[in-house]
Amino acid sequence: MRTRSRSRRTAALVLPLALSLTACGADSEGPAESAGPPTSPEVTQPSEPPAPEPESPADFLDLAEKAMAAESAWTFSVKGQEGLTLQGQKSAATYRATVRRGMAPQALQSRGVSTSSKGTTKNEQVYVVDGTAHVKEGGANWRTAPATDPEMQNKIEDPVSVIEEFRAYAQAAGDDVKLAEANGTVELRVGSDKQQLTAVRDRAWVQKAQREFDPTADQLRGAGIPVNDAQLTLSGLEEVLVLDAKTYRVRSHRFAFGFLVPYGGQDITYEQDVRQDNRGTFDGKVELPADAR
Repeated sequence: MRTRSRSRRTAALVLPLALSLTACGADSEGPAESAGPPTSPEVTQPSEPPAPEPESPADFLDLAEKAMAAESAWTFSVKGQEGLTLQGQKSAATYRATVRRGMAPQALQSRGVSTSSKGTTKNEQVYVVDGTAHVKEGGANWRTAPATDPEMQNKIEDPVSVIEEFRAYAQAAGDDVKLAEANGTVELRVGSDKQQLTAVRDRAWVQKAQREFDPTADQLRGAGIPVNDAQLTLSGLEEVLVLDAKTYRVRSHRFAFGFLVPYGGQDITYEQDVRQDNRGTFDGKVELPADAR
């Protein structure tokens, strides 16, 4: 982890010079006129020391949270891809969406479209209001569940809540969150090279990847392919939160990972890569559509 030196300044107190009072001219036979009580000289107040520079991941995350909360709403673009390769045959899909995120009160709206490798498209709408998620896929009816429901969590792309996720990563045991500064940005990063899932499954960021993989794992089991967590290999994982080095606003977030599932003497490969980019503030309000209420 990189460290940064802190600069401390001590403000000097300026002591006023003694002022000599000159008496007004008086009649030699009369008493001298009083010049009145001496006025108190102005004392220069010490200036406040500058705020310490952020050093730790927690410092930067606190500043990011404050910077994002300073605006009423934000717009993000989302693009992702997901793929499963089995015996040389690959099934893949891409996803693009626009996300609007209200800050106070917290609310989220996402409208996107997924496209399969065969060219089939499906529209998707996601709303999160008052802690409840509402999802509509294609021509199906709205589905509603708590936003904490694992299936709903996989549908919700919330770049602002990632700040809180990284805070949890930083508070966990170990030195998982790495900091780097370059080209006017601050990067907070967690990740892993290829290794057995059992070696890192206690990490929150690995649990997040496994939750994303669970629907595909269930599909494989339904097709008669055993998926045993103890035999899974994490082929790699990288999660990066990028902040502006001056404003500390979220610039982007990327989450990419893969799993290897042993089957028939070879591996089934699952990969996912999702990126969110900040497109600026949103002058509006996120509200549920009438047909979702």
